[in-house]
Amino acid sequence: MSNPISLAVPKTGIPGLIENWRSDVLSGFLVFLIALPLCLGIAMASGFPPMGGIITAIIGGVIVSRLNGSYVTINGPAAGLIVVIVDAVTELGQGDPMAGYRFTLAAIVCASVLQVLLGIFKAGKLSAFFPSSVVHGMLAAIGIIIMAKQIHTLLGVKPQAKTLLGTIAEIPHSIMELNPDIALIGGLGLALLIIWSLVKSPKLKMIPAPLLVVILGLAMERYFDLDHVHKYMFLPDAQFLPHHEFTIGPAYLVSVPEHFLAGFTFPDFGKVATLEFWEAVITIWLVGSLESLLSATAVDKLDPYKRNSNLDRDLTAVGVGNIASGMLGGLPMIAEIVRSSANINNGAKTAWANFFHGLFLLIFVALFPKLIHEIPLASLAALLVYTGFRLASPKEFAKTMEIGVDNFVLFVVTIIGILATDLLVGVLIGIALKLLMHVARGVKLKNLFSMAYHVRTDESDTYHVAISGAAVFSNFIALKSMLAELPEKKSISFDLSEAELIDHTVMEFIHDFSNEYRHNGGKCSIVGLHEHEPYSGHPLAARRKKVTFQDV
Repeated sequence: MSNPISLAVPKTGIPGLIENWRSDVLSGFLVFLIALPLCLGIAMASGFPPMGGIITAIIGGVIVSRLNGSYVTINGPAAGLIVVIVDAVTELGQGDPMAGYRFTLAAIVCASVLQVLLGIFKAGKLSAFFPSSVVHGMLAAIGIIIMAKQIHTLLGVKPQAKTLLGTIAEIPHSIMELNPDIALIGGLGLALLIIWSLVKSPKLKMIPAPLLVVILGLAMERYFDLDHVHKYMFLPDAQFLPHHEFTIGPAYLVSVPEHFLAGFTFPDFGKVATLEFWEAVITIWLVGSLESLLSATAVDKLDPYKRNSNLDRDLTAVGVGNIASGMLGGLPMIAEIVRSSANINNGAKTAWANFFHGLFLLIFVALFPKLIHEIPLASLAALLVYTGFRLASPKEFAKTMEIGVDNFVLFVVTIIGILATDLLVGVLIGIALKLLMHVARGVKLKNLFSMAYHVRTDESDTYHVAISGAAVFSNFIALKSMLAELPEKKSISFDLSEAELIDHTVMEFIHDFSNEYRHNGGKCSIVGLHEHEPYSGHPLAARRKKVTFQDV
């Protein structure tokens, strides 16, 4: 295998298109096959029409790929935002789904303007303020909520509960009342996803599992003839008019307009002066921006060319895309990890792969809307249940426990806080608990948001970064900004011997920064850790300085 450092970095822009169009077109097509069912499923789970997810991915590919600061990310709707959007639709609509949808579109537009401002003012570094365990807890809670809501659709049952906890409690009832045909479609789709995750053959892995689930669902839809299962009733004392048909029971297939342009819906800013509207705006803005920044950073680590995204430019571009998406009836988008990793594995070289994925989606929905209508909702629910499980799998709990009991407690409290209240409140509870933990460990209040460090260079042109006092998630943004300004291919030495407390978030950052700096041709070392007592056996666990006889 070639050393990633020796790979010639692909060109960007039109020269990159001319040089790499074959690999980018192929990858864009394969990602389109994955994105189509996921976009439909995420939109419907969010309380949006199915076309809402497609609109988002088209804009994310065709428009945002030409503006963003990343290289191989795929922009589109993400499962992590389902909870935020469906809550906004419910709260703003007050029982009217269509009104809630249009009010939420307005909230997306306003949140996107704030997102653009974040990027313009180079505030992408603020993502560092969120402790790692709180972020992982947020994602796990989102996974649990997705599973709780989509299991009912997978079984062909519409839950009656109006609250999240009620929806979870109603799962046994839905299992007892399941629709056999629909549950078989959903169950086989879920089984296929699990089996496909165990397949080792690289050639078979080239076939996207979501595509197989949709093909299986389409075949079973034909077998059960679900398109003609619906019974109809007509308005009493009305003339026989097809337009007066009403469906009895749950709808089992995706509903899309016959023409692509008919899928556009425009926002309603009628609630812009209300508190609940701005609660939705702030939540969409914070969660969407945080997820996009974290995802773009994670994708950079997968890039074989080890290119670093311009996160501020990327955030600005995603914000512009979200404004367009909200104005036309789409969901907010982020840099999506699953589709981006598939893009890399398929051999994508530049952002043109994202462009082609969006272009293929546009062509497909414009030419084949009737085929989309034949996809069973249970197949899409299977994709989402599987996605939710991956976010909240037992492995995630075990990983957090391995880092330390304190991180595990923070992880679980964040999950419980989100399930009991809402996403924003739950995250704030997690951050507050983390700050209380640091205070209990002796961090002074003035040090919670201010890190003491200094930098000097010696005759060998080595940068010595000495940190003293507390180095925790809430005070290391300045350090992160300073390190980003240091020249490449030099020597950096972190001296942590005078640090009283170093939490997991900072340990993880220093570890990742050191690896990346070395990969780019520089030298990086860490000294002083032997003087600290870790809170667990994990190499990146939080640690505090050992108490010596002289200190007593």
